[in-house]
Amino acid sequence: MYDAVIIGAGITGSYIADELARMGHSVCVLEKSPQAGAKASCTGIISRECFNLLSPGRDLVQFEAHSAKIFSPSGKYLRVQREDIQAYVLDRPALDRNIASRAEKHGVQYLFSTSVSGIEKKRQSLQVQAAHGGGATVLDARLVIAACGFGTSLPRSLGLGQIHDYAQGAQALVDCPGLAEVEVYSDAEIAPGFFSWLVPAGANRVKAGLLCHGNPRPFMDKYLSGLVQKGRINVAPAEISYGAVPLSILPRTYSDRIMVVGDAAGQVKPTTGGGIYFGLLCAGLCVQAAREALLSDDLSSRKLSQYQKQWHKLLKQELAIDYWAHRFYRRLTNRQIEHVFNVIESHGIHETILSSPDISFDWHGRVIFDAMKHRSLQKSLRKLGR
Repeated sequence: MYDAVIIGAGITGSYIADELARMGHSVCVLEKSPQAGAKASCTGIISRECFNLLSPGRDLVQFEAHSAKIFSPSGKYLRVQREDIQAYVLDRPALDRNIASRAEKHGVQYLFSTSVSGIEKKRQSLQVQAAHGGGATVLDARLVIAACGFGTSLPRSLGLGQIHDYAQGAQALVDCPGLAEVEVYSDAEIAPGFFSWLVPAGANRVKAGLLCHGNPRPFMDKYLSGLVQKGRINVAPAEISYGAVPLSILPRTYSDRIMVVGDAAGQVKPTTGGGIYFGLLCAGLCVQAAREALLSDDLSSRKLSQYQKQWHKLLKQELAIDYWAHRFYRRLTNRQIEHVFNVIESHGIHETILSSPDISFDWHGRVIFDAMKHRSLQKSLRKLGR
C-alpha cells in the first residue's frame, strides 16, 4: 500500500513525488516510457522564477535569453530586450531525468515502461491496474495523482470530463550557426492560430518548431523548407517530435482519492502553450492538499476539492484572459496580423510595455491589460473584431 501513486514521470509528477517523499510518504511513480524525459519535446524555455523554483543546476542550461525578435508575416521585427536574464533554455529531457533522480534519492520508486489500464475504487484505497514487464500488475494506493500529460483518456474514464480545445506542435533540433537570440514568427500560413520559433540550444544548435491548429506535419515541412531556402539551416532534420497541448482546463481535477495536475488538468498558458511553471505552481498546491488529506486520513472528494479551489483562485482568471487573447489572435489573417504589428510598432506600445513593472515572462494577463490601455490598439482591434 503506497500513500500515493503518481501517473507520469514528467517534471510535475516527479516534483510532487519528491516533495511527498521528503515529507515521509511512500510514493510510486508509473511512467509508460522506458525512462524519464524520453518523450519530452517542448523547448525547455522557462522564466527566472521557474528556474529558481526548480534549481536544476547550471549544467542543464543551454542558453540564457535576454532578448527576442518577434517577426511579422512580412519579415519586419520588433526586438524585446532587457538587461537582466529573462529566461533560460534547458535540456528538457535531462531536466526530467534530473528531477526524477532527486525523487529516487528520497525514496520514490519508479516503474518505467508501465501503462495504466484502469483504476478501481475500493473501500479504503484505489487499485491501479497496469501493464508492466510483459505482464499485469496491481498497486494499492491511498491516493492517486494523475500527472500523465495531455492526450490520455484517464481523466475522462475517471468521470472528470475532458479538454476539447487544444493545439498541436512540432519541433526539431537543427544546425543554425550564429543565432544569438530567440526568434518568434507570426505567420498564419506557417503556424495558423499560433507561431513558429527558433530557440538557441548551444553549440550552434537550435530548436526549430511551431504550434498550430490541425495537423502540424505539413506546416512543419513548409517551415523547415523555408529555413533551408533562406540559408538559415543547411538541411531539414530527419527526426521531428510531435505533441499536443491543452488550451482550456479540465472541468474537474479531483475526486475521491484522486487529483489531476499539470497538462492533464489544462494548467497551460493558451498564449504560448507553455505549462512548466503553471504546472509547478499547481503541483505545490497539490502537494499541500495531499499532505493534509493523508495526515487526516480523509481523502474524500470534499477534502480534495480544496486543491481545485486553490489553483482556480491562483490561475483561472489568468488562463481565461490568455484564452480570450488566443481566440482573438487565431482568427486573424496575415494582413490583419501585419496591421496590428504596425500599430504596435508605430506607437511604441511594445516599448511602453517593456518599461512596465508588470511585465512578466509567465503572467501574460498583465501584459494584455497593459497593451489594451492604448487607444490606438483598442481602435484597431475593434475594427478587426467586427
